Amino acid sequence: MKLWAEDDLPSYKLLMKGTSGMSDAELLSLVIGTGIAGENALDIAKTLLMASGNNLADLWKFGYPELQKIKGIGEGRALAIVAMFCLARRRNESQAVSRTKISSSRDAFEIFQSQIGDLPYEEFWILTLNRANKVIKKIRISEGGISGTVVDPKKIWKLAMDNQACNIILGHNHPSGTPSPSEADSKITKKIVDGGKLLEIAVLDHIIVGNDTYYSFADEGCL
Repeated sequence: MKLWAEDDLPSYKLLMKGTSGMSDAELLSLVIGTGIAGENALDIAKTLLMASGNNLADLWKFGYPELQKIKGIGEGRALAIVAMFCLARRRNESQAVSRTKISSSRDAFEIFQSQIGDLPYEEFWILTLNRANKVIKKIRISEGGISGTVVDPKKIWKLAMDNQACNIILGHNHPSGTPSPSEADSKITKKIVDGGKLLEIAVLDHIIVGNDTYYSFADEGCL
């Protein structure tokens, strides 16, 4: 970037004008740092964004192997980018958890999205709630692959009782970004709801997260 006019440099733009006028590629180039022979950091950033379809939600799903396939991103830079992803998730999680009372499906979605919204594989979580629907604990139940994860209802109910939950909310993600429930999703939801009735612990909702959208079984009248 030494051949650029000073006011075109992403670092100069950030210092003089702030982030609002900067593109995603320019901001990402600052994380990447320096370029390689024949390509500057901005070129590498643009290539990385193109590999994710210029979609930041999809970029956040990249792990070490995917990042290191990009020319100019070695182990050190891949680690820095993954660390950036992790900090962003933790920031989102912190913001979501500050709203401890669940009043709507949107509240639950924001908590689940901060945990699993950008994962490239499925995870199943629950929120345990007290009688006032305040979150007692967020618990990961299982981790699977791209197309599904195995859920054991007995584990869910043991953890719910261990946490003295009065209500619970189920949540899992669809890495495809499409939150529509599958037949398997509907079956496991019904199984868990039926078990909750026996234990007098209500399943208030099941949220399926798909990037920035979600499906609520409660909102759709499917509980």
